[in-house]
Amino acid sequence: MNDSTPLNDPAWLEVQYNNRARVPEHVQHFERWGRLSREARERLVCLPDVAYGHGPRETLDIFPARRRDDEALAPVLVFIHGGYWRSLDKSQHSFLAPAFVNQGGCVVMPNYALCPSVTIPDIALQMVQALAWVYRNIAVHGGDPRRISIVGHSAGGHLAAMLLACDWERYAADLPEDLVNNVLSISGVFDLEPLRHTPSLQDVLRLTPEAVRMASPAWLPCVLPAEDERGVLLSVVGGNESGEFIRQAQLIRETWGELLVPICETLPGLDHFTVLDALVHPRHRLHKLALQLLT
Repeated sequence: MNDSTPLNDPAWLEVQYNNRARVPEHVQHFERWGRLSREARERLVCLPDVAYGHGPRETLDIFPARRRDDEALAPVLVFIHGGYWRSLDKSQHSFLAPAFVNQGGCVVMPNYALCPSVTIPDIALQMVQALAWVYRNIAVHGGDPRRISIVGHSAGGHLAAMLLACDWERYAADLPEDLVNNVLSISGVFDLEPLRHTPSLQDVLRLTPEAVRMASPAWLPCVLPAEDERGVLLSVVGGNESGEFIRQAQLIRETWGELLVPICETLPGLDHFTVLDALVHPRHRLHKLALQLLT
């Protein structure tokens, strides 16, 4: 925990972590994402709501790569949506898929149960289950199980980091330690302690000190030893986001190290929502970083 973060100042924490209050036009962004996502599902081949578990939200959407049967299996890009672990849905983010399917990728978008019906550690375990399903089954849909990378936004950026740190062989003997190739975390949260004190999040997230310890990637012990074969994490954040979100993006590099977080960038002119527009803009730096995951 950074001593400069005043956990005893609820008003300050609200300003820093309440992104919908910071960006009043978020409603328009959500409406546009929904419209573009419906159009994307009409244009692309989409296998919706494939079950990876038994819960009602333990499903994922698959956008198979455009490939012939005699071509090599496609790299897999898993996108994990945000919403502070309490809201939003994979279906609102289908608009991101065409930019990567058109570049030869197989795109997978999982859902997860939402707080307060579950805890953040519960959600992290659901994402482990989802990625295990992808590894075991994606070849049937033309994806290469040895080339799985993750892009996550906001809460999804947090969950993506948790997956990169996962001990896969301990979870299941048939899974490789390097199941996740690389991660692009966009506006991720890596230290959950400030959220435990943020008024608008307290009642719904119900974070306990134990949950903070279990699910803060920045403070996981012995995370990602340099000698193993796992990939790297790229940490980016919008330049118009709060000082705390910028601190969070930098914190993961400070704690995991430059070797494991080789890119840590603040992208000018973007807020917590327009950063997803940049993700699919063909000339934007963020889009190019994401395309690197498909190589």
